[in-house]
Amino acid sequence: MDLGIKGKWALVCGASKGLGLGCAQALVAEGVNVVLVARGAADLDAAVSALRAAAPGVNVLGVAADITTTEGRAAALSVAGGPGKAFDILVNNAGGPPPGDFRSWERDDWIQALDANMLTPIELIKAVVDGMAQRGFGRIVNITSGAVKAPIGILGLSNGARSGLTGFVAGAARSPLAAQGVTINNLLPGAFETDRLKTTMAGAASKAGQPLDAVMDARRSTIPAKRFAHPQEFGAICAFLCSVHAGYMTGQNVLADGGAYPGTF
Repeated sequence: MDLGIKGKWALVCGASKGLGLGCAQALVAEGVNVVLVARGAADLDAAVSALRAAAPGVNVLGVAADITTTEGRAAALSVAGGPGKAFDILVNNAGGPPPGDFRSWERDDWIQALDANMLTPIELIKAVVDGMAQRGFGRIVNITSGAVKAPIGILGLSNGARSGLTGFVAGAARSPLAAQGVTINNLLPGAFETDRLKTTMAGAASKAGQPLDAVMDARRSTIPAKRFAHPQEFGAICAFLCSVHAGYMTGQNVLADGGAYPGTF
């Protein structure tokens, strides 16, 4: 299927590895010019080089910056022709805050979580939507979490911040922007083979005094698909949501979790 987005410009956050990189790979494969943003310069340079090699005719640029800061956002948004005006696609993505007991979290912990997982995506959306609306095409995908629909007790910081973003998107996506060709959707990952999953599983194994393989197998057994997914699968879903074919989908929370969420709605 031709997704109809060849030649568009995309800004992909947290794109040096994991789910963000999976999204960037899928977009580049469709001929989309991509600006990758990540904090780690070494991983970012490697990702940019690999994508350029895979798609020589596509513009692939990297910005080593912390997207949660004003300076980082300015650096990323200035790459493709001015403060966000040239971007047709925005993929918001930031690592989730650490797990823990809500009794131990202070105000600064909450502010940091909100900055990364709610306020930064909103600032980036603000920066790009008017240009998208003027051109009559825009696709915004926020990578959130399956925990938005099925909260996880130890991930209270993530549950709260990402749910805040979800509520904001529910309103913004149904504003007059929808009639101007701009869609805003959330893509909710379950268990994917990423560094974050490995770190979380290693912590659980250490706490339980069990082998890592046993903990990983136990987690897989809770997923109807009986496996962890690959970031490239996630990227393919993201690319479709960014396509011309998804213009009638907006304000949606799309789960990609192998059937783990047990609810009907």
